[in-house]
Amino acid sequence: MKCIIVEDQIPAQRILIKYIKDVGTLNLVGTFTDAIQAMSFLREEEVDLIFLDIHLPKLSGIDFVKTLAKPPALILTTAFSEYALEGYDLNVVDYLLKPFSFERFLQAIAKVKDTDHSEKKQEEKLSFFIKAGYEYINVLADDILFIKSDMDYTEIHLAANKHISSETLSYWEQKLPSKSFTRIHKSYLVSIAKIKKLVGNQLYLINDEVIPIGRAYKDGFVSRFIK
Repeated sequence: MKCIIVEDQIPAQRILIKYIKDVGTLNLVGTFTDAIQAMSFLREEEVDLIFLDIHLPKLSGIDFVKTLAKPPALILTTAFSEYALEGYDLNVVDYLLKPFSFERFLQAIAKVKDTDHSEKKQEEKLSFFIKAGYEYINVLADDILFIKSDMDYTEIHLAANKHISSETLSYWEQKLPSKSFTRIHKSYLVSIAKIKKLVGNQLYLINDEVIPIGRAYKDGFVSRFIK
């Protein structure tokens, strides 16, 4: 899991860095002393987990979380137990009261993994109904290859057929999990798992269908998926 630390106290930073290194399954990609720095980083990068102090300069950890449209897993850290309740109201994974032991740290990480596994199972089973004439057709998100915008409607392309929806592409972008679907063109939303290769400005899907990738989206796609 990719993670960052947002902590203004250097001793606390060092402890977290050591614990993260000792776990071995976490990849620390950034350490920040205030939330403003972290916000700037998250505009360009996605992470799976944030270790977040509540008391921070410029912007508190609680207020920082409220600015995130799609926050990753959060583990709050603080020396003040009275803030725990507010933290749980934000649906954080766990709350670590300083000073905390390595064993307590491991318990928090285990909760992140349990939550991540649960979310993946939900995504695999995610389905929704599309109105087609007088019928409502149940479509599994995992069956979708891509969604194409066409004027006032969208086409939902599956391996064997397609369905027409009156919803916009932006609607589907918000409805479908961002870990599984990505916008690659002003008119296309594609399932990441269904991409076979990128050649120039075209994406080849597992069914050998070819769709364009817009110039405005290509750099972001490459930096996110191609290492």
